[in-house]
Amino acid sequence: MYEELLSLDDVRINFSAEGMHIINVVLAFVMFGVALGIRPSMFVEVFRKPKSMLVGLLSQIVGLPLVTFILIAVFHEYLTPMVSMGMILVAACPGGNISNFISQLSKANVELSVSLTAVVTLLAIFITPLNFALWGNMYVTFIDGMAATALRDLHIDVWQMFETVFLLLGVPLILGMLTAHYLPRVADKLKKPLQYLSIVFFILMVVLAFGNNISLFVKHIKWIFLIVLVHNGMALLTGYGLSSVFGLPRKDRRTVTIETGIQNSGLGLVLLFNPKIFPPELATGGMLFVTAWWGIWHIISGLSLAALFNRRSAGRGQESNGSD
Repeated sequence: MYEELLSLDDVRINFSAEGMHIINVVLAFVMFGVALGIRPSMFVEVFRKPKSMLVGLLSQIVGLPLVTFILIAVFHEYLTPMVSMGMILVAACPGGNISNFISQLSKANVELSVSLTAVVTLLAIFITPLNFALWGNMYVTFIDGMAATALRDLHIDVWQMFETVFLLLGVPLILGMLTAHYLPRVADKLKKPLQYLSIVFFILMVVLAFGNNISLFVKHIKWIFLIVLVHNGMALLTGYGLSSVFGLPRKDRRTVTIETGIQNSGLGLVLLFNPKIFPPELATGGMLFVTAWWGIWHIISGLSLAALFNRRSAGRGQESNGSD
């Protein structure tokens, strides 16, 4: 398994400067679309009862990276340095932009979902670079000293990552919220099309990135599939477990589970494509494959989870606030 995963690192993804600009602009529009659904009134009730918000933040910002680190520590003999760093990168990203849609399908607390998406995305400007640097350095220091050789060209530039995340997430999110507040009719018209654009955009990125390496992807998909399946499953369990421990209501528990299990893999890919953060001479194929497949798989797992939640709701009655 280790040798097969190691062969993925040779995959090289090269975009022209113009191509990277296009990708960055489209991602910014996607995040702008996410913010169009955010209204200040949504925050009022959530912050009156902040327990669920705080548990959701704890689950995403601390719980998921910690569980990821433990997974890597347990299976480090089977995971290559780049695959491990890919898992850390995904865990450091904020929640994915389809989480609100999945929460709606799951009959979860949509207001909490939107609020968590907004707050975590804003915090990601600082948290994503810091979490990736923290857990990445801990991985090299405490788990796999040999990884230092594989990662010798990777110098985690926190400020460069901060700048990129701020431009791609922070600015569009603020502009989207302002548009939703001052131009609500425009926001309502744009929200749906931009939501669909986000899914098309991610699929297009994956196709562009791996179109020339499809045979390699198919050959090793069994291992990437297994890794992401376990990682995503543990992410969902982390959200569900923490929200259960803190005694959150059923709808809030569902929301925290979904928010923890759906990550913004598109941001992860854009960061990987940025030569100022990950230099071209660095063999990041393992990171790319993990991040790309996470973005595909969490849609499948999210829709499956929504179906499961709805089935359990039908069995108990819609107004029940008992355990799922």
